[in-house]
This record gives sequence, structure tokens and C-alpha cells, in this order.
Amino acid sequence: MSKSANDVVITTYARTAIDKMGGPLSNWHSVDLCAEVLKELVKRSGLKHEQVDHIFHGTAGAPEIGWVTGVPGRQALLKAGFPVETLSYTIDRACCSGTTAIAHAYNYLVAGDIEVGIACASDNQCNWPLLLDGKVRWNGSRLGDLVLRDFLVGAGYPGFGVVAQDSANVAKEYGIDREMQDRWAVLSHDKWGKAFERGFFKGEIFPLEIPQKGKDPIIFDRDQLPRPGTTYEQLAKLPTVNGSITVTAGNCPSLNAGATGLIMTTRAKAEALGLEPLAKVYKVPSVAEFYSNIATAPGNVIKKTCEMHGLKTTDLGLIEINEAFAAVTLTSTKILSDGDDGKWQHFKDITNVNGGSIAIGHPLGATGIRLTMTMIPELKARGEKYGIATLCGGLAQADGVLIEVE
Repeated sequence: MSKSANDVVITTYARTAIDKMGGPLSNWHSVDLCAEVLKELVKRSGLKHEQVDHIFHGTAGAPEIGWVTGVPGRQALLKAGFPVETLSYTIDRACCSGTTAIAHAYNYLVAGDIEVGIACASDNQCNWPLLLDGKVRWNGSRLGDLVLRDFLVGAGYPGFGVVAQDSANVAKEYGIDREMQDRWAVLSHDKWGKAFERGFFKGEIFPLEIPQKGKDPIIFDRDQLPRPGTTYEQLAKLPTVNGSITVTAGNCPSLNAGATGLIMTTRAKAEALGLEPLAKVYKVPSVAEFYSNIATAPGNVIKKTCEMHGLKTTDLGLIEINEAFAAVTLTSTKILSDGDDGKWQHFKDITNVNGGSIAIGHPLGATGIRLTMTMIPELKARGEKYGIATLCGGLAQADGVLIEVE
């Protein structure tokens, strides 16, 4: 596709390493993680803070955000040293929050409302609080113990279902069994290991210095969850969780923390600022399906994205589908195959080629931006042009972020 001065482009990206439950980031609030990413983006780009017009922040961590009383994006940008005049808002579309932040930045740029924007996202499940039901406020005179609610338990939406159950049930309809999901999980760890050995993630991750009382600070610069060398036999022994027929702790991510971000502008403005366009971003379509169909939404939005932009799914050089569960990634790649096993294998071969969230981790709203940035250098290395990043979130919604590398 031809280049235009009005093209929306990515010029800079960065992320923290992703932590696991009980790791070095356990006591960090996601607002502070986001602030660190914003600082790093300014550092990497050479931009002045005042040259950024608007910050679009995604998060899915409402329980944690409650402790800072709202507007986390605004608080993060102030902590990062941006002028008080810098605009922002926070988006919650569950796991799709980061890709939706990209979509909103794109729309603002195309409309001419801004010239430079940052799409960022942060979540820290390690820091989610235990909450007391608000009804206690009106029942204070009653006798009895008070019960705290742990939002990390259940992994679902009251009244709508449990996502681990939903993803497995839909996968079963597509002929995807427990063994397939466990073998995909093994691949995720192995692919991460190979990518790590060749230094692939150094372009994404910046080191975060974590102070330690009476000790030297921790330099946090490596994803904490991956386990290269994990075997199928190990995963096959794990029990299922949350009432699911196939989902285990081994074929889905753990509870994670992390922050991601990227700078978006127009091609003309990038040239004026001396920034190198790394990838062109196209208009981001979305889908919403019956709330239990989380495993099919990413595959369907990939089809919709290609159709919108005049591409065939076979034109894609890379695909990133969040491994919220192995069941989701396998179901959605099978949807792309239209019943052809050879095509299904092709789509599996180009999906999450450097490992996915089962290995890397899934800090909820922050993941979509990680999926987008990780395609850029890999597409270039392979001599490919197009890639789509997508993930399920918010009761079977999905966004499709199509990029074309320069």
C-alpha cells in the first residue's frame, strides 16, 4: 500500500518486563508502572513532554485503581513529568483496553484533533486488594463477621460465566482437546526461550530499578514467568481449574503485572520531529459476540480487519493472538483456516512466534500493546509487511490492530 503524509505511524515503543505473583513488582501500583513507561518513551524518542498532545491509557484493574480514586492515566502522566495541560483519559475494555487505546489514538490523529499521542496501558494483578462489599456501609449495626471479596478468585463475570469454562467449552466445539492446549503451552515457553537467547526482547524491555531496603536495588529487566524446558508430560499432570474441562494453570497465564506503551503520530509530523516511522497503523475494527464466545472473537476480528483493508488472511506475515488460554489461540487460528488443516497449520506457524502470554504473562489491559510492538522487528526480520495483533476481552469483544512495517 502507498505511503501518505497522513498515515498514522508508530515511532517508539517500550514495556516493562512482566512480573508474576509475589515478584519484584508486587508492591508497585499500576499507575507508577505506567509513569515509568511514559518516562521511557520520552527518553527513547527524544521528544519533549510538551510535544505529546494526548495520552490514551488502558487498564482492566478496577479493584486496584479504586485505591488511587480514579483517572489513573492522568495521575501517571503527572508522575512522569508531563505538563498539567496534557490531556488523557483511561479506557476499560478489560483485556482489550490496550488495543482500544491504540484505536482511540488512531481516530484522534486521523481527525486532526492531535498531532502526537501515546497509547499506553498498565495492570498489576499482584497488587489487587481484598474488598469489602459496599452494602456494609448501610449494615454497620448488624452483628456478624465482615467478609472480604477477592476479585482474583473465580476468573469470571458474576451473572455471565467463568471465562476458563467458556473458552474450553467453545474450543471443544471446534475439536480442540486438552492435549492440543497443553502442547501449545509447551511451544509458547520454548519459543520464548529461543527468542530470549537471541536477545529479541531487548528492544522492547527497559530496565526498571526497584529499591530494596538495606540492599542494592533490583534491576528488573526480564519476564519472570517463562519456563523453557517445560514438557508436555509435566503439564498433562496438572488438574483443571475454575470448573473448566481443559484449562489448567499450565495452559493459561498466571496473575501478572506490567506496563506497555507506544508513540503514535502522522508520517508528516514524524518527519518534522525527526522521528523514524517503524510501522503504519490502520483503522482498528472491533467485534462483540455472545458473551461466552471469547475463544472465537479474535479469529473473527482478524477476518474483519483483513476484509476492511482489502487483504486476504494469507497476506499476513505474522499474527499475535493473546494466549488468555491456549484454547483461545487454537480456536481462533482454526477459524482462520476455514476447515483446511493445512491452512490451520500455517496460521499456527505464524502466530505468537516468539512465545505468547502463557510464557510471557498477561497483565490484562497492557497485553494488547505488547502484542503490537513485538510484531514490528519480527516482521522486518522476516521480510514480511503485514501483521495483526488481537485478543479477547470484556465478555467476548476483540480489536484487530493491523500494522505494516516500513
